[in-house]
Amino acid sequence: MKYEPQPLPFSGAPEGISEKTLTTHHDKLYVGYVNKKNEIEEKLLPLQNGGDVASANQSYSELRALKDGESFSANGVYLHEWYFDVLAGDGVPQGALADALAAQHGSIENFLKYFAACGMAARGWAVLAFDTKDKALKVFICDAHNQGGVWGAIPVIVLDVYEHAYFMDYGSDRKAYIESFFKQLNWARANELFAAINK
Repeated sequence: MKYEPQPLPFSGAPEGISEKTLTTHHDKLYVGYVNKKNEIEEKLLPLQNGGDVASANQSYSELRALKDGESFSANGVYLHEWYFDVLAGDGVPQGALADALAAQHGSIENFLKYFAACGMAARGWAVLAFDTKDKALKVFICDAHNQGGVWGAIPVIVLDVYEHAYFMDYGSDRKAYIESFFKQLNWARANELFAAINK
């Protein structure tokens, strides 16, 4: 089934992100991942349905290349959707999620400091996720879409730290971009995501 690009869950550019950055990020880059995800899935169909998979091996094969591209493009789609989903809020930590993070880290300020540091350390993504095995909130970093994630961990707050997310607006000042991200984080939406998985 063909995957359709999701519209932005808000209107206008959030504070700290220009319309140009938002348009490039969502309408070109994100939509490009959606298109590539669909293309790869279409190419996999004949292989899944009785096609010739005899050449499959771990060094190189058509199947290996497609499966590697499948996880990269799918995660490129989903991580961007989670990122856009928590933009355009008032930035005020609140609700059960903020309470859980404060309890876990000693204070919400400690969590924000730690998450920001993870954003500085990552090459691609910083992700607050709920680990369904440990039943705990954890921060993971990813250098590529299909590297760094943990199976069974569901994203709650996703921060894109690839340069395309901030360079037009902040140049190489990633720290200022991360500070701006927190100032307009949609905690209400993050709480909804947390409540849906923390059962």
